[in-house]
Amino acid sequence: MMRILTASDRALLVEAADLDEAMRLNLAWEGLPGVVERVPGARTVLVHFDPLRISAEKLASTLKATRTDAAHAPHTAEVTIPVRYDGEDLDEVAALLGVSPEELVNRHLAADWRVAFSGFAPGFGYAVSSDPLFDVPRRSSPRTRVPAGSVGLAGRFTGVYPRESPGGWQLIGRTDAVMWDIDRDPPALLVPGAVVRFVRAGRSRYESGADTPDVGQNAAKRPTSGVSAAGVERAGHPDAAMIEITRPALQLLVQDLGRPGRAELGVAASGVADRTALRDGNRAVGNAPDAAVLECVGGVGLGFTGNGVAAITGATGEATIVDFDGIERPVPMGAPFATFAGDELHLAAPTHGLRYVIAVRGGIRALEELGSRSTDTLSGLGPAPLVAGDVLEVGIHAPYAVDPYPRPRALPTSGDLVELDITLGPRDEWFTASALQTLTGQEWSVTPRSDRVGIRLHGDVPLERAVTDELPSEGAVTGAIQVPPDGQPVLFLPDHPLTGGYPIVGALTDRCLDLAGQLPPGIRLRFRIVGRSGDVG
Repeated sequence: MMRILTASDRALLVEAADLDEAMRLNLAWEGLPGVVERVPGARTVLVHFDPLRISAEKLASTLKATRTDAAHAPHTAEVTIPVRYDGEDLDEVAALLGVSPEELVNRHLAADWRVAFSGFAPGFGYAVSSDPLFDVPRRSSPRTRVPAGSVGLAGRFTGVYPRESPGGWQLIGRTDAVMWDIDRDPPALLVPGAVVRFVRAGRSRYESGADTPDVGQNAAKRPTSGVSAAGVERAGHPDAAMIEITRPALQLLVQDLGRPGRAELGVAASGVADRTALRDGNRAVGNAPDAAVLECVGGVGLGFTGNGVAAITGATGEATIVDFDGIERPVPMGAPFATFAGDELHLAAPTHGLRYVIAVRGGIRALEELGSRSTDTLSGLGPAPLVAGDVLEVGIHAPYAVDPYPRPRALPTSGDLVELDITLGPRDEWFTASALQTLTGQEWSVTPRSDRVGIRLHGDVPLERAVTDELPSEGAVTGAIQVPPDGQPVLFLPDHPLTGGYPIVGALTDRCLDLAGQLPPGIRLRFRIVGRSGDVG
């Protein structure tokens, strides 16, 4: 019997009987009205929906009425991946499974693997086989750095890390195969439905002492003619103004509204952390609502080579313009201001909020990847983070008149107490009753170990699990509150992985996501439940 759970106020998590049914259901729901995107997992499908087009209850009823059969199973080409079986966890995993390392390798080679779904990072395919040997627990403590090309095991799955990233899979080998290439069609080597054959690699270039290869890294990071090292377009128009980064920020990125609808490639939507700030900034300078902007953490210096209009939204702090003659003038927050050739914008660290959005009339010109100019810091998609000396080109087209009226927002500063609304689920039943009371009853502090992937929280009392089983990988929404084994939650932001194997106790409501993107370290958080978990429909 299909079970449908609340994943957020804009997503449902559908539990299927098994992996095969999850794959068939995912395909059967292609083009369903009101559905924005689907993220299949090991035994689930995460269904994002537009609440203005369909209610959660009506969608659940439609989903439950679905009937599938084997004809829905996907079929794609076979992929062969050469592997050098020298992973640092190989001996330990073999002992755990009660076989020799050589038998483990031989059975990995002999098995017929099929990619069930994508997630975690672009190009990361979860492949499953019928060999019952392969049911391997994740590492109790995930690694902070797994090299690109690493071949791993977790649960019933095997996979290959497309790029260097954190990870908790058991590593048994490595490959030189390029798992993700933005210039390839499709960019992912392992797509859902693909049959995968692993073969022993010959002499590897690792044995020659060469550096670890750049396996599966984003091809756009390699500059080509007319493109800067940051991946931004150059010399697109002779009259275009330029912006030079004169003083680096803690983080300076090109962002827009992201790239939703790419889950089949393992690509998250990403996009600006504060959508309200992006819309306010673009409105102020007369841009289209989705024009690319700069997202800045910390202070920054920007030099302008031509005349234009800019606005600073989101976080607030001291901002001044120093002109060609050294004359200084203050810059208002949220309102448009003129820039002239030779001006330099000095932006101090924010006093309230965390991330500035800097919009310029015409928008930031940057190379599009999969329909977006956004930088995804987890996957490596989009322009590289900007550093001192990088030069950006400004577009020359803006469809609207500037709007001189700022829209003030009250953003918090370090030490403030902030309340965020959440819906419980989908895995709140995995936690004890006291843990659910702790979730909303105690304050959580935002730690410095936070970024665009997620905000790491700390509470005096960690969340205790009632179910300690391994959770098969399943989809996660932006705003999800995932709880690793230490019981200290991670609040997912736009660059979070599409899927994960730690239980999610709740998720922020959509209207709280922009505020979450503006929480600096030291903020005190309380969660307030506004939606309950359980079966929907």
